[in-house]
Amino acid sequence: MITQSHEYKPDVLGAGYEQLTLNFPDDYDGKVTATLVRKKADQPTQKAVLYIHGFIDYFFQKEMAEQFNQHGYDFYALDLRKYGRSHLAHQKYYYVLNLNEYDAEITEALNIIGQEGHSSVVLSGHSTGGLTSTLYAAHHPKHPLIKALWCNSPFYDFNMPLWKKKLALPKLSALGKRLPKLQFPSELNKWYVTSLHKDLKGEWDFDLEWKKKTYPKVYLSFIRSIYEAQKEIHTGVQVNIPALIMHSHKTTYPKKFNQDAQTTDVILEVKDIIKYGNKLQGDLTVMTIQNGLHDLVLSAPPVRAEVYQKLFEWLALKDL
Repeated sequence: MITQSHEYKPDVLGAGYEQLTLNFPDDYDGKVTATLVRKKADQPTQKAVLYIHGFIDYFFQKEMAEQFNQHGYDFYALDLRKYGRSHLAHQKYYYVLNLNEYDAEITEALNIIGQEGHSSVVLSGHSTGGLTSTLYAAHHPKHPLIKALWCNSPFYDFNMPLWKKKLALPKLSALGKRLPKLQFPSELNKWYVTSLHKDLKGEWDFDLEWKKKTYPKVYLSFIRSIYEAQKEIHTGVQVNIPALIMHSHKTTYPKKFNQDAQTTDVILEVKDIIKYGNKLQGDLTVMTIQNGLHDLVLSAPPVRAEVYQKLFEWLALKDL
């Protein structure tokens, strides 16, 4: 196999991490870039993983990358357009009109991974990235590289009462088509980032500009783009590769910082993940992680150790 080299530069995560800027045609806001981050395994391998972060997020989970490296995978992650490393001064953070906009960087990243000598890719996504990666896998059933899908608490439904889903969401989505820049209360639990960051009440070091402590309002364009993508998921899309859907054991809504904020999903309703995860068609495994946070790989040490054990056991079982 002939491999092609690309001009990576050192990444903010330090030794062994490299980044590559991906350029795309201008969109409705102007210049657009995405960023591919790479961490290679110690030994040459044809296996790789491509990770896609969630909303108000970016790639910083070094332990996850190194776990994949230790199990014989080169690790790649995307910072999507208008997120993290890819955000440009003229752009509104996280602004999107349709989740399919991200197909361009996922496709380009996969092309690069293939050019760099890989024949097998685990496509992975967390939260909104789990929704995006599921739909990408469903829309590209014959992609030559994608051999498995691993979703970490995918955003398969909005976490809100049924009456809001039935009455408010369709109206907000319709309004979002006409007034995409209108903002609406996000209702995100304020304790989530607090439970993670080392300077607050967690153990992780990340950039609080790129992954903000609070985000009180979202653009209606985001609500519309998610709603339209979820409608497709809710019909039960076909996924032609083995898929592993992981989620916490329960959802809570802490009003003050407490143990629930450190041992449950405070962002999405896990019952929705289970319901719609099980509607996917194909070789599917939906798995509960006891005491998991919304981002399962940021949970307490014994919890995330179980995540990795179960993940790599599953990949071995599927011969991936």
